[in-house]
Amino acid sequence: MAEAILSGIAVEIIQKLGSRVLQETRLWWGVKGELEKLRRTVSTIQAVLHDAEQQYWQSHQVKDWVDSLKDAFYDADDLLDEFSTDVLVKQMMSTGNKMVKEVRLFLSSSNPFVYGLKMAHKIGKVRSKLDEIVANRNFHLENLPEKTFPMVEEREQTHSSLPQVVVGRENDKKEVIDFLLSSSYRENVSIISIVGLGGLGKTTLAKLAYNDDMVKSNFELKMWVCISEKFDVKIIVEKILESLDHQRTTNLQMNTLKDLLLEKISEKKYLLVLDDLWDVDSGKWFKLKDLLVGGASGSKIIVTTRHRNVAEVIRSEKTRLTKATS
Repeated sequence: MAEAILSGIAVEIIQKLGSRVLQETRLWWGVKGELEKLRRTVSTIQAVLHDAEQQYWQSHQVKDWVDSLKDAFYDADDLLDEFSTDVLVKQMMSTGNKMVKEVRLFLSSSNPFVYGLKMAHKIGKVRSKLDEIVANRNFHLENLPEKTFPMVEEREQTHSSLPQVVVGRENDKKEVIDFLLSSSYRENVSIISIVGLGGLGKTTLAKLAYNDDMVKSNFELKMWVCISEKFDVKIIVEKILESLDHQRTTNLQMNTLKDLLLEKISEKKYLLVLDDLWDVDSGKWFKLKDLLVGGASGSKIIVTTRHRNVAEVIRSEKTRLTKATS
């Protein structure tokens, strides 16, 4: 049941917020306050989920409210996974370890101040979404006493090893890169889907391939777009253009956006990552794909998603299933 799953995710989020890795970031500018606000928000929600479970099938209001939490909880969980991985990689980068050179571009900046501000903003955005959902609840739910959770048990990390999400990804990375460099596909743009549950390294794997030197030299244009919301063709095109020009293109009509996109990608070999695609119907997908066929032959799209049916809907030429590493 959705509400029972959410209760488990709430526990995971609270445990991750108390982990040693994230505790070490609390001195970064802005991060401490946002992590604590997120913990309080999730604790507030977690306290009423038991009662919500009892009412889930008896009340449409409760069911809709619980279902609305799903995406926001998954976003928070994924963000904490990303943050933890970045922090571990950054710690190892500071030692000059050669094993992590290929993931140096994981971080937006080598400056903890700048990176801390960026992550504080992301955490605040997720927390604000949860706060809005809490504020929109117009029915009563009983509160359970706030629970305390043990610190997440973490394997001891050394500077000679990579975090678990990166270890064991060499074969996966090679398979994705081989696809990106291949020219054997008939269509001028072909798609690979990376499928797996949250926390299994889909985005990490996509980043490793995206930042590979051979891949960078193989494409004239590279674009990275985070979806993590309802599939909206206009918004996605705006984000693609923003990724190319680093400028926002809001308030433009769809026809203008289409013309701008075609102008940018026309006859150019591009790599586009659509990260965290949750759901899409075939009509909307092919409307987007029709806008992307103007690039040169050999153009590629990487889609990361939790759901295998998404890979089927978008008719990926190749699907890579990510699994927990050991």
